[in-house]
Amino acid sequence: IATDDTNDATKVSTNYSSMLEQGMQVSLGCVTSAPGLEFTNLSAEDNVFFLTPSASADDIPKNDNGFQMCFADGNQGTGAAGYVNDNYKGQTIGVFYKSDDPYSNGIFKQFKENLDPSITVVETVFTAANESDFSSQISSLKDCSFIFMPIYYQPATIFMTQAKDQLAADTIYYGCDGFDGLEAEFDVNSVPQEITMLSHFNSKATDGAAAEFVKKYTEKYGADTLNQFGASAYDCVYAIYEAMKAAIDSGKEIPVTISASDLCDILK
Repeated sequence: IATDDTNDATKVSTNYSSMLEQGMQVSLGCVTSAPGLEFTNLSAEDNVFFLTPSASADDIPKNDNGFQMCFADGNQGTGAAGYVNDNYKGQTIGVFYKSDDPYSNGIFKQFKENLDPSITVVETVFTAANESDFSSQISSLKDCSFIFMPIYYQPATIFMTQAKDQLAADTIYYGCDGFDGLEAEFDVNSVPQEITMLSHFNSKATDGAAAEFVKKYTEKYGADTLNQFGASAYDCVYAIYEAMKAAIDSGKEIPVTISASDLCDILK
């Protein structure tokens, strides 16, 4: 059973109730953080187990019935800060983030707290009400050779397109897992700046489990939608499956009619 919250937390309650009425026994939660936080609260009341592929807010797994397959925001912010500390000590860097988004805020908070004090930060922000004109932010960042962008790829591509002739060609854009999927809808060669991302899935993997997934996925669906969201969801389904198998092997019974709460207790 699948419902679409369109990254709108106000839709989650209705979607959640609908799935529960249709017999939901276990869930992949939500794709993004703001709806995911609402799902976290609702599922705790009913003791429904969920393992989200990509809702990365630090509070998503605050209750004992919820887990994340993806990097948590705090870990992404800390990891990004470590990279910047190693490479830009004593320099000035730029930040472009979405101030009314839990994903963007969560990463930036941990990033800033873990940044070396010798690094100067030029902060620029935007909100959901203004995702079309970034001229003022681009102007503020014009002297930064490194710009940290803990945002989703859609506004990032708008920024990059508008800034391609305004910022230095050797400027580096550094995003987190919200950048994953960017190449499916944006020609990275259309801008001279370098684009780097911190993600838990490499769509260009040539060996190991990731390469096997890429091969099978593209054979079935093509490459247009190949990104970390699908890969993580695939991992979630099999993690839940393997947990059920392990529980049954240890003597637990999981009948097909098991209640969501009973299954949750087993999976936890």
